[in-house]
Amino acid sequence: MPESVEVLIVAQTIPAYAHPGDAGADLTSSEVVELPPGGRATIGTGVAIALPDGFVAFVVPRSGLAARHGITIVNSPGTVDAGYRGEIRVTLLNTDSSVPYSVAVGDRIAQLVIMPVSRARFVPVEQLPGSHRGEAGFGSTGYTAPVDVSGSVGSEQPSTAPLGELS
Repeated sequence: MPESVEVLIVAQTIPAYAHPGDAGADLTSSEVVELPPGGRATIGTGVAIALPDGFVAFVVPRSGLAARHGITIVNSPGTVDAGYRGEIRVTLLNTDSSVPYSVAVGDRIAQLVIMPVSRARFVPVEQLPGSHRGEAGFGSTGYTAPVDVSGSVGSEQPSTAPLGELS
C-alpha cells in the first residue's frame, strides 16, 4: 500500500474515504443551495488544508452525481496548491435542462484527490523533437478502438487518413 501523507486540516466535516483503496475523499457541502436547470453555484465545504510542499489536491466530480443528476464541476479538476490556505469551494454545474438539483448541508458534492507533483524546469529550444502524433490535435486518434489484422481490439495502429481529414 502506498505511503500516506499527513495533511493539516481545519474543517467542520473531515473528508472521508468511502472504501479502502479509494483515491478520492468525499467533500461535503457546508451550505444549502438550489441549482436551477443549467445553473451553477460555488458551494463551500468548510474545509481548509495545508498540503506539504511537493503535493497538490485535485477537486473532482462524483460519478454518481454526474450519472444520476447531471451534476458536474465546472473547472474540473480544481487545483488546490500547497500554498493555498483558504476554504475549498466547489463550483457545481447542473447540466440537466429541466430538473433543478438541491444541495443540503452534509451532501457529498465532490472528491478530493491528494497527489505528489513534479515541478518542471522549462527549457527553451528552437524546435521540438518529432513524435508519432506530431501536431495532430483534437480527434486525431479517432473515435473507435483500433483493431489489428487478427481482429484484436486495442493494438496501436496509426491512422491512414491524411492529417487534413482527421476530425
